[in-house]
Amino acid sequence: MTTPLIIQLRCKPGTTYAVANAILLREFHSELYSTSGDFDLLLKVYPPEDADIGYFVDECFKGIEGIERTLTTLTFKAF
Repeated sequence: MTTPLIIQLRCKPGTTYAVANAILLREFHSELYSTSGDFDLLLKVYPPEDADIGYFVDECFKGIEGIERTLTTLTFKAF
């Protein structure tokens, strides 16, 4: 299993639940949370072992209306 990506999403005002529902329907995430602060949603995603991370993230969210910004954090090792 690969290490996960942590992806935070900022949504346009009033679209957070619609964005979350669209993500749920695509089933590419491991966990999805609503958060406070600078971002509205936080996802834990396990990309395929040989995935091009930039392309993978782009494809995950392609066509989902209401996403204003994403922040992807690569993880390396669990302690």
